[in-house]
This record gives sequence, structure tokens and C-alpha cells, in this order.
Amino acid sequence: MSYAVIQTGGKQYKVKAGEILKVEKLQESRPESSVDFNEVLAYGDDNNIEIGTPMIQGAKVEANLIKNSKNRTVLIFKKRRRKNSRKKNGHRQQYSLIRINKIFSKDGKLLSEAEKINKTVKKKEVKKETQEKK
Repeated sequence: MSYAVIQTGGKQYKVKAGEILKVEKLQESRPESSVDFNEVLAYGDDNNIEIGTPMIQGAKVEANLIKNSKNRTVLIFKKRRRKNSRKKNGHRQQYSLIRINKIFSKDGKLLSEAEKINKTVKKKEVKKETQEKK
């Protein structure tokens, strides 16, 4: 199974084809759109690995953006004792949920590809089953 190490949002992620990942929010991207990650630090499989210095030129990872959303609220509470001074604040970090589709090597060769997901077929099957039961 091939994998790649990509850099996005100031963090590094080890990704495989078909994997769903939660990363820092990607600016100017809409759900169900394609996203390319060109900052590939390393890629390989069980037998061999290619490591960049620091990036591998020409290597890329293609992904689909599933949705943009916010995490749960993190509460920040500050209190100074004996002064009746309190401060309560909350923060919701934004994130993007992506699905890795393809991993390409530095010469453009396809290393691994995710399986296709057929959402519409599943919905039609469920509707047919409910109609047959009636």
C-alpha cells in the first residue's frame, strides 16, 4: 500500500489513497471540489521510499473536499483570585474534511488510487427495498 507525507496548514500528514482526513481549513475551496497538494515531503510503499530535500518536485496528491466545518467549542476561562475578576471566552477552530483520491510520483506516475464511491446507487437500492416491503 502506497503512502505519502504531505504538508498543509503548517502540519504534516501521512496519507493513503481512500483515507478521510481532517486538516486546517483550505481557503477558497468549495465542497465536492478537487484539491491538489504539491508540497509532498516523501512517498513510498513497503519496499522503497523517496524522501525530498525538503520537497519532492513534481510529486502531488489529489483529494476531494468533502466539507468545511468547525470543531467543538473550546472554553477558555481565566480567573484572578480574590479580585472578583473573571473572563470566559470560547473558540471554534475551522477545518476541512478531505478524501485522498490519487498519489502521483515525481515523474507523474500514478502510485495509488482510491476506489470510487457510488452514493446514488445506494440511495436507489434503499428506496426500492422500502417500496417492495409495502
